[in-house]
Amino acid sequence: MVKPIIYCDFDGTITEKDNIIAVMKEFAPDGWEEIKDQILSRQISVREGVGRLFSLIPSSKRDEIISFAIKNARIRKGFKEFISFAREENIPLYIISGGIDFFVLAVLEDFGPFDGIYCNGSNFEKETIEILWPHECDSSCQNDCGCCKPSIIRELGHQDDFKILIGDSVTDLEAAKQVDFVLARDLLLEKCHEWNITHEPFETFLDCIEVIKNRIEVKELNAKG
Repeated sequence: MVKPIIYCDFDGTITEKDNIIAVMKEFAPDGWEEIKDQILSRQISVREGVGRLFSLIPSSKRDEIISFAIKNARIRKGFKEFISFAREENIPLYIISGGIDFFVLAVLEDFGPFDGIYCNGSNFEKETIEILWPHECDSSCQNDCGCCKPSIIRELGHQDDFKILIGDSVTDLEAAKQVDFVLARDLLLEKCHEWNITHEPFETFLDCIEVIKNRIEVKELNAKG
């Protein structure tokens, strides 16, 4: 029997908006958008760009930023149902996020437990916010990802399973090349088209449930045949 494994992005996927962008709009001084554009166009690495973005903000804003981030995080429709579906079907669900621990863990607290949550860390002890990188690129990745999703997927070691990625943006691009199937939105959807990666679009997690159900059924029929 085919065993599905799900790796799900957080910002812009579980949440309707990208929380890093929302925090920058609210707290960062002028000039942050240029760094954001450089990240999205891949002129600079995600790690360099995200580190530079948060270094623009004083650590004294910590409590204000955390409160804002939690309040601002709108959960995409169907996420609770999606978690229930994964549990009922015994499908491992990993959250792999290029976001930062202080808002990722806080927002997900009421939805867990998950099979794993991977994200970047933070340090508020210096004058400006420092981002920490506990999940750096392994020797097979040279993209300076920050939270390296392809490296995490390789580390988890599900080589013989049906690997599914759910995501939307630049931090998901390399991970999409490591899996069997992608549920995509936004930039990731464009790149899946461009790179001929097997995928389907989605808007809500209810869409994800239906697509994954169908994929599992097809894989099981093929395996029996």
